[in-house]
Amino acid sequence: MAVVGAGPAGLAAAVEAAARGASVVVIDENSRPGGQLFKQIHKFFGSREHHAGIRGIDMAVLLLDECRRFGVRMILESAVYGIFSDGVLGVKGGSGTRLMRADRIVLATGASENALTFPGWTLPGVMGAGALQTMMNVHRVLPGRNILMIGSGNVGLIVSYQALQSGARIAAVVEAAPEIGGYGVHAAKLSRAGVPILPSTTVQRAFGSQSVEGAEIVALDERWSPIAGSERTLAVDTICLSVGLTPLAELAWMAGCRFSFVPALGGHIPVHDWNMRTACRNIYAAGDITGIEEASTALEEGRLAGLSAVQSLGLVSHGEAEGAKKDIRKRLSALRDGPFGIVRRELKDPFMKGPWLDDVP
Repeated sequence: MAVVGAGPAGLAAAVEAAARGASVVVIDENSRPGGQLFKQIHKFFGSREHHAGIRGIDMAVLLLDECRRFGVRMILESAVYGIFSDGVLGVKGGSGTRLMRADRIVLATGASENALTFPGWTLPGVMGAGALQTMMNVHRVLPGRNILMIGSGNVGLIVSYQALQSGARIAAVVEAAPEIGGYGVHAAKLSRAGVPILPSTTVQRAFGSQSVEGAEIVALDERWSPIAGSERTLAVDTICLSVGLTPLAELAWMAGCRFSFVPALGGHIPVHDWNMRTACRNIYAAGDITGIEEASTALEEGRLAGLSAVQSLGLVSHGEAEGAKKDIRKRLSALRDGPFGIVRRELKDPFMKGPWLDDVP
């Protein structure tokens, strides 16, 4: 089995498959496995079975220890540039290009940050929230001292608080929607620290000669239009964009998977059944490629994909596999039980209705 992506979903899939006897290789373009987990110095929320109280960085260490224990092979600093017929993957790394064949493929390629355009958005100092988080938590570099955060989803709120912990000042968190988009517990921590969180507000422009020196924000009316006279100027040297993610699904497109467009989950996502199997029978998908959610969900989807893949290879009995999958789906359902799971619960698309892919040859 080949797993593309060494984030939470990919590592979880690799562990589930390798623990049941599959020969597993994980391919990732980064120099170290772990994906977003090594940026997450905050603790997971939820119940104990969802790893509540464990930090993302510690979860990465646990997964990598399990990968080593079960003999998972890692190919790092290498990109999968194509998926061809009969499970053949094109891989490009430091030693050149090569072709690899796998009986089963799990796509756990994650997502990319969305951009937001406004006058001055190309100035140095305008960056994605993920870039700020990487620089702070992975490379120990604080790129700015006075930061404006655009977007109040969980990423924007969490990264803002981590920037505070790193010694930066958060001038404001602005949110175009009339309400914050993330968990109240994250917003409350910022509010207690004196950070203004401004709904119905957006950035109008950034200005500076060589890099960001300030930003103009403006209030929005109920039609999301700027309200004349509400403009304010903030002295900041960094503007962070946390305005959503888009699934990285290019490989699934190339392989010929079916797709469904679900804006609430980030855009086009490969259609999949409850086993995480796509319309290409040998390809499974897990994590943000199947819809933008959280690391806890990605872990469970990865486990489900890895288990389902080895079951299809005959490496685990039907009874054992179905029992384990029932437990995983129960944990997934619990994760999606709150307000942030309503999108999944209310979807009418066929990929949420179970094993509907029997017509696929």
